[in-house]
This record gives sequence, structure tokens and C-alpha cells, in this order.
Amino acid sequence: MAASDQLYAEIAFVAYHFHWSLDEVLALEHRERRRFCEHISRINKTMSADEARRSLDLEG
Repeated sequence: MAASDQLYAEIAFVAYHFHWSLDEVLALEHRERRRFCEHISRINKTMSADEARRSLDLEG
């Protein structure tokens, strides 16, 4: 992925999940923005796994 595409993906990801404006996300340093992306991803994976377990509990 090109650097500019990666930047847009990071901005969209953080803005979507935190409801931050473009200016707020762009004000973050690259390293800080990447850390937010990593943490959001972990939260999403955990929530998805928890939801799947609850679904299996309801079915079983």
C-alpha cells in the first residue's frame, strides 16, 4: 500500500471509531496515530470474539 493510501486508511479508521475530525486526527504524530489504530484493532477483535462466544452460548 502506498504511503498516502496508508495515511488515508489510518485517518479514516481513527476518525470513524473516535468520531474525531480530520484536523484532530491529522494533529496526531504518525507514531501516535498508529498506536491508536493498533488499540482500536485489538478492541474490535476482542469484541468480535466475545460476540461470537455469546452467540455460541445462546445456540448451545
